[in-house]
Amino acid sequence: MITAVVLVEVDSESINSAAERIAAMRGVDQVYSCAGDVDLIVIAKVADHSAIAELVPGHIARVPGVLKTVTHIAFRSFSTKDADDAFSIGGPA
Repeated sequence: MITAVVLVEVDSESINSAAERIAAMRGVDQVYSCAGDVDLIVIAKVADHSAIAELVPGHIARVPGVLKTVTHIAFRSFSTKDADDAFSIGGPA
């Protein structure tokens, strides 16, 4: 499984509609609107690199209002939540 973080710059009038369209795409796990250098942060989880190569330029970048995308491929996760969840299976919360 490949995880990618896609930073998306969107025309200000299109942020909500673009976010909804992107969130409905196959391979997109989460979409966040945010303040800062970008308008949307997309977390994509797909089977392989070719799926990222199809998803980002072939689908996300073609959504009306999307001006620019920058893609970062994740190598490994250091999230303590994932580890905590794995060790708490079946135990008290």
